[in-house]
Amino acid sequence: MSLESLVPVSEETVSSMVLHPKQALGKNIDIHTEQQGFPELKGCSIAIIGLSEIRNAFFPTSDYKLEDFRKSFYSLFPGNWNFRICDLGNLPNGASPEDTYFALKEICIHLRQLNIVCVFIGGSHDLIFPLYQSYQANNQLVNLVSVDNQFDFSQEEELISGRSYMSRIIMEQPNFLYNFTNLGYQSYYIAQEELDLMEKLHFDTLKLGALLDNVAQSEPFLRDANITGIDMKSLSWQAVNHPSGFPNGIDARTICALARYAGISDRMELFGVFELFNTIVSHQLLAQIIWYFIEGFSSRFGEYPVLTSTGFTRYTVALSDIEMVFYESEKSKRWWMEIINKSYLNNKNKTTALLSCTHQDYLEACNDKIPDKWWKATKRI
Repeated sequence: MSLESLVPVSEETVSSMVLHPKQALGKNIDIHTEQQGFPELKGCSIAIIGLSEIRNAFFPTSDYKLEDFRKSFYSLFPGNWNFRICDLGNLPNGASPEDTYFALKEICIHLRQLNIVCVFIGGSHDLIFPLYQSYQANNQLVNLVSVDNQFDFSQEEELISGRSYMSRIIMEQPNFLYNFTNLGYQSYYIAQEELDLMEKLHFDTLKLGALLDNVAQSEPFLRDANITGIDMKSLSWQAVNHPSGFPNGIDARTICALARYAGISDRMELFGVFELFNTIVSHQLLAQIIWYFIEGFSSRFGEYPVLTSTGFTRYTVALSDIEMVFYESEKSKRWWMEIINKSYLNNKNKTTALLSCTHQDYLEACNDKIPDKWWKATKRI
């Protein structure tokens, strides 16, 4: 079992918690240490695992120390959380990157079978690929969200790297990728061919400017996601306090809001933060990103699968060409819209699905404008 290959958190990191108050996170989670051994997984809700595989990174960041993140994270105070969190230690690199991919895939499969949400820290962004592969075992369709300033489609001859892993995912057969969403892309880093491919595959995107203007637009995409990966290079250099960072990017408050939305999603099972910067500010920000993800997890509404028979208000909107149906949750005040499977349009037994949306999408439909999310989802079906 790949879990057996995980190495404990260093004793130096554990001993650094001596001066922390008893309420600190480090003293309220189960940690894989040399002395205590591997934590009992039964009853664990969230598992944190460190990664160091960067051999396929596009911009390697080999100087990052996972223990520096842990020291910052352990010093924080938990919210009003009533579930177990386990730090399972670090996954060492395999003989090749492919060996690391295999071990990571097996870990995801095993922990998901135990209904444990996985949080991965470190490594390069191509590690999203084995996370996706873990869904192939049970033929499950996957919604993938990437917070990144680029789409990560291949531009060179390499098959997979931190800059090209999405090409590998798209080419996988059989393919179980239902939707890919990029949040925070910057147009001047994107080739026109990549934009054309995103449009051809009916994938969703949200530009950096739109994301910063209204981060709440991202919530429906994250609500539908099974996997979310954050590339820390999508942040501005000020957010990570690193001269090698990018001049424009996501700020610290926005990335924490995105992490919270990801945590709230009832469908989110795998969450990763990759391409880390080695600065004190970056360690502290990463600790807060994970804190907000866990805070979001503590606030889940339990609305997936969506059962609209009770607790939902149904709205029917008659547009010029079609009739659209929306649902608003009485509990969370979140919105969904109904999508009809086009292959069944001429069949009395036509099927429908629910797509997460915003109140603004409903208002657009009331103004006789079909939301872009509806068009893309219908074409994907």
